[in-house]
Amino acid sequence: MQSYKDHLEKELSDPKFKEVFEEEKYLLELGLKITETRKYLGMTQKDLAEKSHVTQQQLSKIENGINCNLLTFIKISSTLGFKIDLSA
Repeated sequence: MQSYKDHLEKELSDPKFKEVFEEEKYLLELGLKITETRKYLGMTQKDLAEKSHVTQQQLSKIENGINCNLLTFIKISSTLGFKIDLSA
C-alpha cells in the first residue's frame, strides 16, 4: 500500500496538478493566518466580520481556504492590520 506522502509526491510530478495544489495550499495558509491572528486578538468570527463589514459566512469561507472575493479579503486583512505586499 502506498503512503500518502508517496502518493502526493507522485501526483506533484504532474505540472498541472502541482499548480492547482500550490494555489489551494496558499489559500489554506492565508486562511490559517487569519484564523490564528483573529484568535490571538481574542476576537470571534462575528467580531471580526462586523469590524470588517463582511458577513460571518464570508469570513468563515476565507478561514477555511475557500476562494473569496478580493475586496472581502482586503477588508478582513486591513482590520487585522496585515500589510499586503504585491511586489514581485
